[in-house]
Amino acid sequence: MSIYARDLDRAAPNYVPLSPVSFLLRAALVAPHRVAIVHGARRITYAAFLERTRRLASALARAGVGKGDTVAILAPNIPEMLEAHYAVPGLGAVLCPINTRLDAPAIGFILGHSEAKVLLADREFAATVAGALEGLADAPLVIVIDDAAGPGGAPLDATDYETFLAGGDPAHELLLPDDEWQAISLNYTSGTTGNPKGVVLHHRGAYLNACANALAFGLNPRSVYLWTLPMFHCNGWTYTWAITLAGGTHVCLRRVDPAPIFTAIAAEGVTHMCGAPVVLTLLIHAPDTARRSFPQTVQIATGGAAPPSSVIARMAAMGFAVTHLYGLTESYGPSAICQWQPELDTMDPERKAAFMARQGVAHPLLEEASVRDPDTMAPVPADGTTMGELMLRSNTIMMGYLKNPQATNAAFAGGMFHTGDLAVLHPDNYIEVKDRAKDIIISGGENISSLEVEEALYKHPDVMEAAVVAQPDATWGETPHAFVTLKPDAGPVRGADMIAWCRAHLAHYKCPRYVTFGPLPKTSTGKIQKFELRQRTRTAAGNTPHAAEPDPPPPETSP
Repeated sequence: MSIYARDLDRAAPNYVPLSPVSFLLRAALVAPHRVAIVHGARRITYAAFLERTRRLASALARAGVGKGDTVAILAPNIPEMLEAHYAVPGLGAVLCPINTRLDAPAIGFILGHSEAKVLLADREFAATVAGALEGLADAPLVIVIDDAAGPGGAPLDATDYETFLAGGDPAHELLLPDDEWQAISLNYTSGTTGNPKGVVLHHRGAYLNACANALAFGLNPRSVYLWTLPMFHCNGWTYTWAITLAGGTHVCLRRVDPAPIFTAIAAEGVTHMCGAPVVLTLLIHAPDTARRSFPQTVQIATGGAAPPSSVIARMAAMGFAVTHLYGLTESYGPSAICQWQPELDTMDPERKAAFMARQGVAHPLLEEASVRDPDTMAPVPADGTTMGELMLRSNTIMMGYLKNPQATNAAFAGGMFHTGDLAVLHPDNYIEVKDRAKDIIISGGENISSLEVEEALYKHPDVMEAAVVAQPDATWGETPHAFVTLKPDAGPVRGADMIAWCRAHLAHYKCPRYVTFGPLPKTSTGKIQKFELRQRTRTAAGNTPHAAEPDPPPPETSP
């Protein structure tokens, strides 16, 4: 036996399970009078934040919620969402944030599958909640939140949130878990096919990922964070906990709209924010009447599909410093970051923007992000061209999928978490995602990255948004189909113009043969729903697509 294994055990003085619940306890102790949350005219200090959280935990306990029970919440980015992120895990219970844009059947499935004991619901979604509760054999206790900044909603036979809190003890003790592997949150994937999967996260991972966010994003007590990213989306990428860890200020926002975003940035001195690329696009194309000037540089992190280099460059010109992140619900949000390097400061704008569009390197405290052959599990060479699957291994990876061991085992095959994203590794060890495995287009035996085609389309001066998916083709198997949203002030543009533009910027076999103009379907987090676009192409296969131009010559094969 090693000498270090004798009489040196874990005990109360030297071992405390990691939990982000401790962040609020510390913030309220260190800076009780600092403003923790801003919501319209409301200003909530850290002392008041902790008191309301204690009351909520106490009231839930009195309602019968205990360790391992599920508490669901259906609400936009309001203070009550933040309170739930500390009160529920402070009871040993599991928080289940629900996507506010889901329909009643989907919400009903989640409530049933998660066995939710309580549902906290904003009044705006009362009608949807009523529909979701129909047919549930064991319906949860419903607590309704009446937000003064909200639009109201249908009548709902439920307890009022403030009344519920009033019955709670302001001195109720928030508990850290006995075991940091204990579940803290249950987040459901988008469920683009079939029912969504429930991703189970634990206290340790939430703590570590929040710490990594604070480090990577440079958070401190002076940080003012604007909530444009939905808190229901993997717990707001764990920034619900990271901002509190830093002792910063949460600025809540019910709606993602350019006017209130610019107003909040100017009025509250916002320093940090996050959002999908669609939020960046929204700000870039905001009307002059919505814009406000501000002296500070706003750090903005974006995830999802890689933002086109033109978007990154235009955001920088507006006073925003863009950080590109990559992650999944299964990795608590951010798991890779396009980390700054000194040479970026002297790099020309086009090269710099192209570099920053990469997914980058492992996020701080993520153990490993690697690109591997999914069949052999061997790492691919760092040549920037050999494609493999991006895989992760870390304390910040989910426990697994709730009640779905088959899906969990498949995701963890070979000792790594399989993201399903196809990527290359550059010689500088930065990762670049080329496509989702399901989004790669195979035309005449050649792989075409939909992201590469989209990047070319975004460089067109009249393009606001673009998405490319596979169109079934009798000759080539598949061929690219581009869906394009033009800028409001765009002149007359035809599909043939888009195709000619692509042929001037890409190998010809990669260019789309079909172009459809119009708005793009999106998820609640702003991600373009490519599965819906693929469905449209399957429906249109064999026919001339609606709103598309006549076919140009067929794609060329690669030399």
